[in-house]
Parts: sequence; structure tokens; C-alpha cells
Amino acid sequence: MSRNACFGNNRGFTLVELIISMVVVSIALGGVLMVMNYTVRHSADPMLQHQALAIAESYLEEVLLQSFNDPDGPGGETRAFFDDVGDYNGLTNVGARDQAGNAILGLEAYTVVVNVVGNSPINGITGMRVTVTVTDPAGNNLSLSGFKANY
Repeated sequence: MSRNACFGNNRGFTLVELIISMVVVSIALGGVLMVMNYTVRHSADPMLQHQALAIAESYLEEVLLQSFNDPDGPGGETRAFFDDVGDYNGLTNVGARDQAGNAILGLEAYTVVVNVVGNSPINGITGMRVTVTVTDPAGNNLSLSGFKANY
């Protein structure tokens, strides 16, 4: 009985076929690893965006709850004593802060800038447009605007 008769036509793989299959698997594995790397690298982005949005909303709410006009008249006030919308114009905080100006732990890498534009009429009503811009640790900016009417 010949050797080929025992095994039929089962010959296995050639060296060239094995090398080609290893190259194909390596290319496919490389693509999968690149996608995983991108996903892991950007997995914190939604958290940074949500934190920036929460910071911007809290600053905007704080500003819009203040009086339209300064009850004490113009003067140099610190953040803890801001009593009207105009006091917040130009406020820049490196690191988010509470209403008293105290740093909020864990949010030191965010930068907050408040811009107030006065006497912006909308449908004949005088008001101020307040824009809060928050820069997250990745360098992305998020801006929220609100309007305070003089009524």
C-alpha cells in the first residue's frame, strides 16, 4: 500500500499558505486593535462634556438669578458679594468655583468665562445676554447663553 493511499488526498498546508494566512490575520488584528485604542482613548470625552455642561448651567443659573440693576450702585465687589448680572461680566475662573468663590474639588482643570452684554433689546424689551463658556481638560469649549430682562 502506498503512502498516499493511506491518507487519501489530505496533504495539509504549504508554508506559503501558512504565511499568507498569518499576514491576513495580523492585518485584521491590527485594525481591531486600532479601533479599541481609539475607543479607550476617547472613552472619557462624554464625562468631560457632561461635567462642562453642568458647570455652565450652574454658572448661568447663578448669574440669571441676580438683579438686573445693581442695588448698591457701581463698586468693586468680590464674587461672594455679586448682587447683579453686570457684576459677572468678565469673570474668569481657572477651576470651577462655587458662589462664594471657593474651588470645587475635582473640577480644577476646567476654565469658566462669563460674558455679559448689556442693553440687548429683544422684541422691545431691554435685557442682558449672558454667555458662559467652559473649557474642559481636553481643550473643548462649551457655551451656554441666557437672557435677563429688565422687568
